Amino acid sequence: MTGNDLQAYAPLLLHLILAMVLAGALLTLSSLVGWRRPSKVKSQAYECGITPTGDARAPFSVKFYLVGIIFILFDVEAIFLYPWAFIFRSLRWFGFVEMLLYIAILLVGYFYLWKKGALDWNRPAARRDRTS
Repeated sequence: MTGNDLQAYAPLLLHLILAMVLAGALLTLSSLVGWRRPSKVKSQAYECGITPTGDARAPFSVKFYLVGIIFILFDVEAIFLYPWAFIFRSLRWFGFVEMLLYIAILLVGYFYLWKKGALDWNRPAARRDRTS
């Protein structure tokens, strides 16, 4: 990079430095001036305005994690379809075959999850583990 290229980034660098200085000053000022009055209510967990009941570390079903991970996987995989659809005409048969392969891999994963019972909410988790 030449000197002219670096000068083009000078406003951005100045903006970042100013943001860091302002954030640091506000945090320092808040810690110096702010009141410290700890109480039982302030140290209690906040649950959207509802008084918390029970232990926060209570165990719950792994199905919630499975559904979340499955959703993220299929959501990210669906996002890959958009760029492919955008350049489909220029890819021609190669792009079509590649996308068929991609969808086939997705379907294999989907059927695997279906076979393992990860999508069945009526079966308990312990019973699902014994059948694998």
